[in-house]
Amino acid sequence: MKNMNNNIPAILIIFLLGLLSCDNDEIFKTEQYKNVFALISGTDNIYSKYYDLREEESIGYLSASCGGTNLTTRDINMSLVEDPLLIEAYNKTNYDVEYNKYAHQLSKSKYDIDSYKLRIPAGEIKASLPIRIRPEGLSPDSIYFIPIRIDSHDSYEANPDKNYVLFEVRIKNYYANAEGTTYNLKGNEDNRNIFGTKIMHPLSANKVRIMAGTEAYTSNIEMHKKYALILNINEENKVHITPYGDIQVNQIDDDFEYPNTFNVTFDGYRYYKTFLLRYNFTINNKTYQMREELRLQFDPENEDEQ
Repeated sequence: MKNMNNNIPAILIIFLLGLLSCDNDEIFKTEQYKNVFALISGTDNIYSKYYDLREEESIGYLSASCGGTNLTTRDINMSLVEDPLLIEAYNKTNYDVEYNKYAHQLSKSKYDIDSYKLRIPAGEIKASLPIRIRPEGLSPDSIYFIPIRIDSHDSYEANPDKNYVLFEVRIKNYYANAEGTTYNLKGNEDNRNIFGTKIMHPLSANKVRIMAGTEAYTSNIEMHKKYALILNINEENKVHITPYGDIQVNQIDDDFEYPNTFNVTFDGYRYYKTFLLRYNFTINNKTYQMREELRLQFDPENEDEQ
């Protein structure tokens, strides 16, 4: 009898541990099966997409998704609002007092949202809201957001870390995108052979910006005004070269090898976008003679995937 009494505490401990384990299992099952929804985005809650300057209007989609082991049994109805404070918080966190880098709220003239109601039907895991974007006139040097957050919902649970989106609108055309497209450069400057790369940015449906000569690209706007050129490509793929800012440039059109044209070329294996440019430019009272080929390998079948 004495030995049995000594074993009672041990039996009690085992029993209590069993209860605790059951409780943990129930908590785990509850968390595992919980339905939680969120607005889809990436780092810093940004959803970014390129819009083609060749199209007057394009449609992008803001999307929401719902997770959980079991499918939902009720609709999830969300009311969305635009909240400029989200951009203020982003700018403060990422740029502090570097005001020249601040993101901007996209002008209302550049987009339409027909409804700020978004519904994920019962049993489904995703829904999308169309946003009509008009990109003409946007700059490759600026960040544009449409700041949207969930204002209210009628069922289940919203992820508190993903209840808003900074919907980023970026621009592109056939030749470049706002990120900056890198072309391979070869040619000669003042009869000296040159090799390297050149960054190209879109300005409109048929215009791009490059730096003159071998001037290195910088994101400084003042440097663009001093050293950048505009390439205007017409329907016949002839290129007209003009200054972006204060630089003096003179297009030369009688060079057979560099006739100021754009073409898509194929070498039997790969496709290339190719500019052949001939111009003189003057900086600080010194004139430079430029002959340059800009070449970009690309896949025609994947042109619309960026």
